[in-house]
Amino acid sequence: MNNTEHALDPSDLINFDSLLSSEEIALRETVRGFVKEHIKPNIAQWYNDAVFPLDIVPEMAKLGLLGMHLNGYGCAGRSAVEYGIAGAELEAGDSGLRTFVSVQGSLAMSAIYKHGSEEQKQEWLPKMAAGEAIGCFGLTEPTAGSDPSSMKTFARRDGDDWVINGSKRWIGLANVAQVAVIWAQTDEGIRGFVVPTNTAGFTATPIEQKLSMRASIQCEIDLVDVRLPGTAVLPNVTGLKGPFSCLNEARYGILWGSMGAARDAFEDALAYSQQRLQFDKPLAGYQMTQQKLVDMALEINKGFLLALHIGRLKDAGNLDLHMISVGKLNNCREAIKICREARTILGGNGITLDYSPLRHANNLESVRTYEGTDEVHTLILGNKLTGVPAFR
Repeated sequence: MNNTEHALDPSDLINFDSLLSSEEIALRETVRGFVKEHIKPNIAQWYNDAVFPLDIVPEMAKLGLLGMHLNGYGCAGRSAVEYGIAGAELEAGDSGLRTFVSVQGSLAMSAIYKHGSEEQKQEWLPKMAAGEAIGCFGLTEPTAGSDPSSMKTFARRDGDDWVINGSKRWIGLANVAQVAVIWAQTDEGIRGFVVPTNTAGFTATPIEQKLSMRASIQCEIDLVDVRLPGTAVLPNVTGLKGPFSCLNEARYGILWGSMGAARDAFEDALAYSQQRLQFDKPLAGYQMTQQKLVDMALEINKGFLLALHIGRLKDAGNLDLHMISVGKLNNCREAIKICREARTILGGNGITLDYSPLRHANNLESVRTYEGTDEVHTLILGNKLTGVPAFR
């Protein structure tokens, strides 16, 4: 496919496709087709019923979307940019579906891939890449969100075994997962543990009555005398650099995904404005509507340019970690504004699930919060600018 022949997205004012390779465009079209066929016809019902569709997991695996940026063990070995492009298309369907790929690949699989033993990798990664096993990542606790160093979950040695006690909260997929990566304090610092979820003492309970991420699963995890063999510990890391190395992978995916949600909301609003008549002419013919559409499109273009630039730096090995905070903070913040503005063009119809903007906006409240709040990323960037840490 010649990338100059591909029809531009409605929001694309700068021929963004000219910056992509034919392989990157082909991947985007494949994932976009999957979203169009499998997600968009069903997402309103899934969201309304608060259902995560487990039956699409094998379909995602067939497309190589699970752990797609990892090499070997059945993973696709795609680039950071390709991973971002796929995330944007999935989140154009719904944040919950992109979050599944992030929890599975950027968090649980990455933790085992980066820090696990060869035995742990061989046991879990091929099954997770194939969608035969689902993983979760237990870091956040009821009283330890932005400050994971204050976690209370503790793992003590008992002979050759480890015994874990504690609790985790807002853990994606935990009640449907076969394996959990649990982070816990130990006498030697914070360590990660590979925990089969059928281990005695492990209980995952879904958090219900959510206003956001309804087509997704988040859970409380209780760990009561969870006994594990010595081989369960991730051997190659101690301290918060372990989970943070995985969080940075997930944060990177968000700066693409949030713009995918924004683009989808814009497209709904644009199409509606061209069809909806008020005072005998389309809404699109009014100056105020055109200003809203232009402002939204400009931020979408800038957001994707930022995502692509950071992705290219990541692929080249030239990424400074604060740059991920630039992308996550900016793109989430702007995406929510875009989705809310798109809803105004839809009027009262915009509060229904017939249209995507308010669903996306609600979801993005969660995306904006997890993997580092606005405040945390602001302080990361403030520290970068001033050299003065202001977290405490």
